Amino acid sequence: MNAPKREIVAYAGLTLMTVIIGFSFIFVKMALQHASPIDLLAHRFTVATAALFLFYLFRRKGWPLIDRKRLFSLLLLSLFYPLLLFSMQTIGLQFTTASEAGILSATAPVFTLILASLFLKEESSFWQIMSVLLSVAGVVYIMYKNGLGEISSETLKGDFFILLSVVSTAIYFVLGRKVTQQLNAMDITFFMTLTACIVFNLIAISVHLKSGTIPLYFSAFTNSEFLWTILYLGVLSSFLTSFLTNSALTVIPASQVSAFNNFSPVIAIFSGVLFLNESLHLYHIIGGIMVLIGIIGVNVLKKI
Repeated sequence: MNAPKREIVAYAGLTLMTVIIGFSFIFVKMALQHASPIDLLAHRFTVATAALFLFYLFRRKGWPLIDRKRLFSLLLLSLFYPLLLFSMQTIGLQFTTASEAGILSATAPVFTLILASLFLKEESSFWQIMSVLLSVAGVVYIMYKNGLGEISSETLKGDFFILLSVVSTAIYFVLGRKVTQQLNAMDITFFMTLTACIVFNLIAISVHLKSGTIPLYFSAFTNSEFLWTILYLGVLSSFLTSFLTNSALTVIPASQVSAFNNFSPVIAIFSGVLFLNESLHLYHIIGGIMVLIGIIGVNVLKKI
């Protein structure tokens, strides 16, 4: 496949990834009604790992071959995503509001742009930088109009952890840009997913053993709603989105891949209107247009 076609496929994959992540907020809300956050993470990556095993089993083209020389790079990549990213988000959301977390998360493209310039020597035009800021401003505008409220000292701890998750995201995009040039995107996804599955399950089981609540670890699976929500979160929102991101990083600069993430909160808002009967206001539409123009600008205004 030639370079232009690979870019088109990568952008299509990133668009699908953005939609999946945007809708995942609904499924997380539903799943958390039946399981604790750490149990949800454990079950989510267990399902994602099972899906990957089935993929390799039916593909019949051999299992992932991880070179020892690449092992450290993969472990480092997995540390920032999904381990630190999901862990910091979970901890942070216990102390701060979703609106404030959304505002901080909207700064991910800025961190990625800076890190990509420093470590990958990726060059960004003036208009690309302006487009990133416009995209960030669109998300911030929506979250602010959604009702941010005053920041109290109680939320500072949560904001700190959310900021760590944002930095983890940016580092993942930058590290992933290098690693994906050396290994197959699916093999990287398999390693990252399996690592998260092992770590999150060990934590969840340890917590239940300590508190004597092991039956609760399995109880969520008795609920049919939890089963199909965890399938969405595990197969689509974890396995597929990781693969699509890793694939895109092989042909698209990290700063441009990161910009797509800003459209997920907008999709989350509109999906909430469709499926949770939440209100849609003019500022949602204005902010969504700002984000969309920003994403287009980052990926189109490359040489201006």
